[in-house]
Formats: sequence, structure tokens, C-alpha cells
Amino acid sequence: MPEGVRRRKVKGESVALDAMHIVIGIAVVAMAVVSFISPEENMFFFPVIFLMAAVLNLVSGRFRMKRSKSHGQRAAAILEMLFGITLAVLAAVSAVSIWWR
Repeated sequence: MPEGVRRRKVKGESVALDAMHIVIGIAVVAMAVVSFISPEENMFFFPVIFLMAAVLNLVSGRFRMKRSKSHGQRAAAILEMLFGITLAVLAAVSAVSIWWR
């Protein structure tokens, strides 16, 4: 594969990752503000916030894993994905405790 094509693909993936960070970040902040203004009425936002954070960490970890060149970078990517899995479990527990009372 020519070097220019690979560089464009990596740059495109990086731009997509940045756009995803911005969109999910804005959505999480908006839902957090709404849910903290009236927590009893907007409790259903908490599992969604955790799930969005989990998706963000899992995708970022996968992107880092793909681009890692050393064992330290790979370990950081694995740690980020483990944190994403932990957030996904927390989202599931939160959803069960809130939605199925």
C-alpha cells in the first residue's frame, strides 16, 4: 500500500475519532446538566451517560491499540479498553437498578 494512502486513512480515522469525542462529549455534558438539575425525573440519563463514556473509551482504546508501536502504548490501550468495559458494566448495573425497580 502506498504511503500516501495509508497516511490519508489514518488521518481520516483520527478526524472521525475527534468528531466522535466532540459529539459524545457535548451529549454527556448536556445530559449530566439536565440530570443534576432534576435527578428524580431524569434518572434514566445516568445509564446512558455511562454507556456513552464506555463506547468512547472502547473506541479510543481500539484506535490506540491499532496505532501502538511499543509495549507501553499497547498497555495504555488495553487499560483504556478495560476502563471502557468497566463503564459498560456500570451502565448495565445502573440501568437494572433504575429502570427495573
